[in-house]
Amino acid sequence: MPAPGRTRPTRAETRRRILDAAFQVFGDRGIAASKLTEVAAAAGLTKGAVYSSFASKDELVLALMEEHAAHRLSASLESFASAGTGAAGLADVAAVLMHEMRTDAVWHRLLAEFFALAHHDADRRLALRDRRRAVRRTIAAALERLASGFGFSLPLPAEEFAVILLALSNGLAVEGDIDDEAVPEGLLGRVLTLIAGDAVAAVRSAAESVAGD
Repeated sequence: MPAPGRTRPTRAETRRRILDAAFQVFGDRGIAASKLTEVAAAAGLTKGAVYSSFASKDELVLALMEEHAAHRLSASLESFASAGTGAAGLADVAAVLMHEMRTDAVWHRLLAEFFALAHHDADRRLALRDRRRAVRRTIAAALERLASGFGFSLPLPAEEFAVILLALSNGLAVEGDIDDEAVPEGLLGRVLTLIAGDAVAAVRSAAESVAGD
């Protein structure tokens, strides 16, 4: 029982502690070399508490990845979401993604390791595929909102454009982690301009118009 004057953490608080601890443990030791007992210890919880929130280490890893992808998306589109059809756009999204890529190299290493672990494990491959499909759908929906808000057409179907964004951001993050001089600021934005020049031009024009009002 909890000590007098203390309250038991809520399920959401417990989940948050587990996710934060898992990021620390997996980031330090790698996924394969880590145990849930280590995650529980880092979170100040019992192993049973971890299993009450996540059925397995794989489920915990996938939840971390899904949460991170959602965080990156929400950070990139925060100004767009708050302003509706305001000044944010693809170029601004690219700038935020570039910043996130430089500050979250651990996430990309975890994704690469889990992908490697899943290569010879059908269940892991299916689980990873399903989570990534969900992430792509979320990104595609956000891209469609962006295009609708600014009144332009995406250069590719939204689902395909979501794949491009993920592939570019993940790939550039890996290259930047290998060589921090390889990926200059603004590179992703320039690539997106090559892919979606008309759309980026429309966004910039709208941004300038709003700034001039």
